[in-house]
Amino acid sequence: MKVRNMESKSRRGKAVNQFEIELDNGDRVFQSYETTIARIDKAGQVTLDRAKWDYSKTTGLYRNRFLGEDKATTESKIKSGVYKLADLNA
Repeated sequence: MKVRNMESKSRRGKAVNQFEIELDNGDRVFQSYETTIARIDKAGQVTLDRAKWDYSKTTGLYRNRFLGEDKATTESKIKSGVYKLADLNA
């Protein structure tokens, strides 16, 4: 497993408490503080935490960077079933 802080554009350096994790099986995870927000499996399937995917403005900023899209696109993909919702913090 590899863990790295995401980059902060406003602070010119590492973002505190915003992590991208690469698991040994090839999955990638976005974690904000101690909460898993999103997971992309090695096949490219995105799963978002049902309760926390849109928790705060800061979480949303880094979620958008992790997914490479804006919130409206994420919402559209959830609605159409492209993205799954699940409890990633059980």
